[in-house]
Amino acid sequence: MAIESTGQLSDDVPMQSPIRVIIAEDDPQIAEIQRRFLERIDGFELAGIAHGLEEAQDLVEVIQPELLLLDVQFPTGTGLDLLRRLRATNCATDVILITAAKEVDTLREALRAGVFDYILKPLVFERLQEALHNYAAHLSRLRGMQSLEQSHVDRLLPRAGTELPSAKERLPKGIDPLTLDRVRTECGQSTAPLSAEQVGERIGASRTTARRYLEHLVSCAELEASVSYGSVGRPERRYLRRLD
Repeated sequence: MAIESTGQLSDDVPMQSPIRVIIAEDDPQIAEIQRRFLERIDGFELAGIAHGLEEAQDLVEVIQPELLLLDVQFPTGTGLDLLRRLRATNCATDVILITAAKEVDTLREALRAGVFDYILKPLVFERLQEALHNYAAHLSRLRGMQSLEQSHVDRLLPRAGTELPSAKERLPKGIDPLTLDRVRTECGQSTAPLSAEQVGERIGASRTTARRYLEHLVSCAELEASVSYGSVGRPERRYLRRLD
């Protein structure tokens, strides 16, 4: 069993508890590659490495991580067997499969068991990074929701409709998906309009950075902006979540 920690969040994202990850991979060399990749991705922490199914199940049950990176083929069974056991016990750990299995039936079974993502080997860093960023944004959205609207469900479950573009494709340059979700959450939880300075203080970023994200959400029709005048008469834009 190997347990290590890694990473600091970027300057634009406030320090939070990192997302704990367990790697379940029977090949030590591949597990080491995954460990090194994980160390390069901010906001995630390696909680353990398992080279067998029983060891992986023990780690998940004891540590209760947010995420499990799971191989399919093991000498004593399959990762899908472990996945079914975890789901049968109402385990809250999410799973991303990283596998060489290219059979469509394997993918179908994995989807039925509720995997968050399915990555084919050989593992490419950029693909893992995209999956983990998507997962972090997914958690942030869930934690920031008070009630559900259909648009929320459509964003959380992209398979329900047309495949959505990746975060890199749909976000303009200079907009980080994790910081954007933090801004979205803060505005969604506030009943009063917020200034860029207030939002910046809450997310641990500068006023200029916060305003860039706020204006992006205005352009996406998620927020509406109004102008207020302070005690010295200086106009200030304030932002509030759209209710329609």
